Amino acid sequence: MKQEKIKYDFKAFGQAIKAARKAKGISRNELADRMNIAPRYIASIENSGQHPSLQIFYELVTLLDVSVDQFFFPDKGMDKSTQRRQLETLLDEMDDKGLRIVTATAKEIQEVNKEGE
Repeated sequence: MKQEKIKYDFKAFGQAIKAARKAKGISRNELADRMNIAPRYIASIENSGQHPSLQIFYELVTLLDVSVDQFFFPDKGMDKSTQRRQLETLLDEMDDKGLRIVTATAKEIQEVNKEGE
């Protein structure tokens, strides 16, 4: 008995990869060079939803700090969104002065939100 398989649509993943790449200021050619693949392959993933190999999938999500939970478990609450992962990467690269500025900014945002409630 042949089991029907649902083919995963990679279009949303491709869009997330494109957005993350642009957010990091990396061109398609730069990313392709880092990964030793053709820029056309990345363009096909980003724009057409081409299915990447497992190795390419892994490299893309780790290089660009993309959370895959949102694609595979859309109905479950995500532990860490892509945006949160990217923010953590930025925070990890900051010195103490930068962290103090970000902390003060976050506290101010909290205060403004409380006032608006």
